[in-house]
Order: sequence, then C-alpha cells, then structure tokens
Amino acid sequence: MGYRCSIHSRNYVFADLKMLLAKATPFRSGDALAGVAAESNEERVAAQMALSDVPLKNFLNEVLIPYENDEITRLIIDSHDSEAFKSVSHFTVGELRDWLLTEAASTETLRKLAPGLTPEMVAATSKLMRNQDLIKVAQKCEVVSKFRGTIGLPGRLSVRLQPNSPVDDSRAIAASLIDGLMYGCGDAVLGINPATDSPEIVAELLKMLDHVRLKFDIPTQSCVLCHVTTALKIIHKAPVDLVFQSIGGTEKTNASFGINLSVLQEAWEAASSLNRGTVGNQVMYFETGQGSALSANANFGVDQQTCEVRAYAVARKFNPFLVNTVVGFIGPEYLYDGKQIIRAALEDHFCAKLLGLPMGTDICYTNHAEADQDDMDNLLTLLGVAGVNFIMGVPGADDIMLNYQSTSFHDAMYIRKVLNKKPAPEFEQWLLSSGIVDERGNRLPISGSHKLLSV
Repeated sequence: MGYRCSIHSRNYVFADLKMLLAKATPFRSGDALAGVAAESNEERVAAQMALSDVPLKNFLNEVLIPYENDEITRLIIDSHDSEAFKSVSHFTVGELRDWLLTEAASTETLRKLAPGLTPEMVAATSKLMRNQDLIKVAQKCEVVSKFRGTIGLPGRLSVRLQPNSPVDDSRAIAASLIDGLMYGCGDAVLGINPATDSPEIVAELLKMLDHVRLKFDIPTQSCVLCHVTTALKIIHKAPVDLVFQSIGGTEKTNASFGINLSVLQEAWEAASSLNRGTVGNQVMYFETGQGSALSANANFGVDQQTCEVRAYAVARKFNPFLVNTVVGFIGPEYLYDGKQIIRAALEDHFCAKLLGLPMGTDICYTNHAEADQDDMDNLLTLLGVAGVNFIMGVPGADDIMLNYQSTSFHDAMYIRKVLNKKPAPEFEQWLLSSGIVDERGNRLPISGSHKLLSV
C-alpha cells in the first residue's frame, strides 16, 4: 500500500503508517538514534503532507505493533469507543487538526470525543501542529480529578511537593516538606521518590507523610513513588493514598519496568478498596517520558513520541488521579536540547489532555543536556498558558537524590502569580486558614511560632 507525496518533482514513498508517523515527527535526537527520523526537512514536510491526508479510520485497521503480540495494542483497539468516534470518523488527520482549532471544538465537545480517539490518531495530529496550536487546543481540554483535593479546575494550577533525600532521611524530607508547604506547594501530592524500594522504608515514609497531613489537617494526598509491587506488599500495613508506577507504550517496555496490565489492575483494585479519598477516589499516579521504549529496546521501530502517547492508553484504563511526563529526565540521547524538550512537553500535554487524562509535567532536564533554567522558565510559562494540571516543586529546583533539574517552590509562586492561577480549592482554603497566604494568594510572613514549624 504505502503513502506517497511529491515535492519539487521528487517522489517520497513511506512503506507503512509506522514509517509515515516517524518521518513526520519534528526532529529529535531519539528518533535519529533509533534510525527512524526523516533524513531531511524536505522529507519531513513530505511525510507531514502525506499524513494530513490519512483518514482517521486507517488507525483502526493498520496497527503499528501487531495485535497478537502486544497487550497495549489490544487495549487500544478493544477499548475504542466507536460511538464517541462517530462525530469525527469522516475526518483525515489534517481535517481533525483544523477542526480542533475551531470554536466548534469546545471543552464539552472534546470531553465527549476523548474515548473515541486512539493514541495514534492524537499523536499523528500533534505532528501537524505548531507549538501555539498545541497550547490553544490543550487549554480547551479541562480534565478534573479528585481524591482529597480537586485538581484541574479552570484557573487552578497544582504542585507536587517533591522533598527527596538521597538517603531517605526523614528529618531532611520533613524540612523540605515544611518549606514547600510554606510556599503553597503540595496540593497535587506530597510525593517522595525513595532512594530504596524497601517495603519497610517505604512504609515508614508513608507514615511520616500521613502524620504531617493529619497533624495539620492538610487536604491533600501522599505518595511514596515505589514500584507498584512494593505498594501491594504494604497496602494494608501503611497509609497508602495513591499507587505510583512508571508506564510505557508497549508491552515490552512495561515488562522492562516489571509490570503488565494485570499487575496494574490488581493495584488499582487494592487501592480503590481502601476508600481513603474524601472528595473522590481516583487512586493511581503514573509517570511517563519520551524515550523510555527506545531505551528498553522495546519501540519496534515506532517513533518515540507515538510510543509515549500509547502509554496514555495504559493510564486512561485506570482512571488516574495524576499523570505526568518527566519530559527531559532520560537525557540528551532522546531530547537533545531545550528546543526539543519544550516541543516534546507541549506534545505530551496536548495528547494526554485530548485523550482525557489529568496531565501534569515535570519540567526538567539533566545536567548533560544542552538546556538551562531559562529554557525551563519558558516551558513553565507555555504550559501554564496551556492549562497544565500540575508541576513539580523541588527545593531550589535541584533534586539532590535523582540528580536532575526541575522547577522550584518559587517557580510555582511565579507561574500562579503571572497567570492568576490558584491552588486546588480545598488546599487554597487551608493555606488561607493557616495564615500562609492572603486572599490574593500572596505569601504572608511566617513567624517562628507558626504551627507548621512544630513538626
């Protein structure tokens, strides 16, 4: 069959949909490393032109990874909502892109459409969009999630408070925790990356977080980002709010993480049965990132952005409270510089929101990438405009345990101030009643006798 396009009397032929999607992708180092990137800008444009004419129905009939070989492909095809798809089933990829930018694609319309779109359709559409297109459409996609707080409401921007310690020192973690709360962070989750996956240490960290939450009656949720199987071991022995897991877009990628859909189902059922939420009971927290499939040699020739979006099908199955792309964490082999990181983050956010996920972003880079904090400031601002659900709050933006650069408590204050965003409503009321902020959201001076300092 193949897909064709001619430019300047030169014919470009793309053997299949997998190749067409890869060649149409804006350039990034990971696709070059995998040998699937377009060989020239002209070939990329030809691929984008050919892709724009592909009927959306083709994605239901031409899978990128064989149905019989991959449980993620089976999940995507078997869970597709044909009724929700009807309204756009006559579109090509280019026509979907154009329609999304019109007023007809309202917030409510996009919410109803989400189950009818597959990850591949959405990934394909993003490849035809400018950065401003990704921002404009994502801003219309409002996805709200609930546990003890309500995340994703219009005019709100939440923060994961990330008080990591390289040796799981509870005193150091508590100090960072209090620091972040004093800056209005923590409404998305109080989330620790443990230095060890020991069930005993994870349980102790969870108890410490829950002690702080209960002592000060903080309307938020906690999570120690251990492996899902570790969480299952302690789920009836420790105060588990959210169950965390990194996920990928192919069965083989998830196998490299030590998981499959069955394990995630077991964890979802176990955490749901605890009924620890108050305003809702969405119990899963997933993280993703472009390049994970390639780094596990599990991409099957699929470009890294499309692999990433396929991971969102996994997340969507379990109705998560939080999802975020740790966009620059894997390194410059996959996203070389600030320009590539910014583009990837805007793609990830757009695609996840369009698929109906409560998407946040870890706006980050590794120290050997061609990026700096100015790039992250730019990305933070762009994502704030795009309506990102939450970002990270890391002391000084420098994670001393994971050894990468992210966003700080001060960055969260900046983006809320310049875009007039507020924390989750329950958390906002707690900040006001605790004397941490005033009615305008401005941080108040903290005296040495403040109750939070009694931890």
